[in-house]
Amino acid sequence: MLENLEEYILKHSTPEPDYLQEIERETYVHIYNARMISGRLQGRLLALLSKMIQPQLILEIGTFTGYSALCLAEGLTGENAKMITIEKNDELEQIIRHNLARSPLGEKVHLMVGDALQILPAMTDVFDLIFMDGDKCEYEAYYHLIFPLLKRGGWLLADNTLWDGHIIDEKYDKDKQTVGLRTFNDMLAKDERVEQLILPLRDGLTIVHKK
Repeated sequence: MLENLEEYILKHSTPEPDYLQEIERETYVHIYNARMISGRLQGRLLALLSKMIQPQLILEIGTFTGYSALCLAEGLTGENAKMITIEKNDELEQIIRHNLARSPLGEKVHLMVGDALQILPAMTDVFDLIFMDGDKCEYEAYYHLIFPLLKRGGWLLADNTLWDGHIIDEKYDKDKQTVGLRTFNDMLAKDERVEQLILPLRDGLTIVHKK
């Protein structure tokens, strides 16, 4: 039987480290709504993009179980390079810290537990790379808060921006998350301070470059 396209892609792509395989497997066994994890295909893209950018400082909104944080951390460059990741669900804190400790890169990842909309206004760091994967209803609000924190020439990655195709499905016109993502996508398309491209990878990944 012929394999599907994703299986073919994964077979011909560099595998992720063993600890990421373990994190993904345990997430699917123990965590509700495990499909929120980035997984190997998107995870390898995040790692490669981070390695291309070679950031010294990364911000992530929405840690979940720590998989994407460790992927992004692969590109951190410099002795003092670090990543800050924010997770709203405090019930995941112990799991996240356990997963970060599985990797030598975990020492460079600093977890903050709380609402990003309350944490971001107090931040003064300037980031080379930001990954946005939090509450879809809040993407526009996140964007306004993180834009001043993103350095000129920096990169923003926004996840789930096609939302299982719901973004163009009239049946989801009253769905709050779909509406939130549509609002974000429309706003971003009109923002002349950036250039952007939506990749149809998994649930949609938008790559944004600050001019």
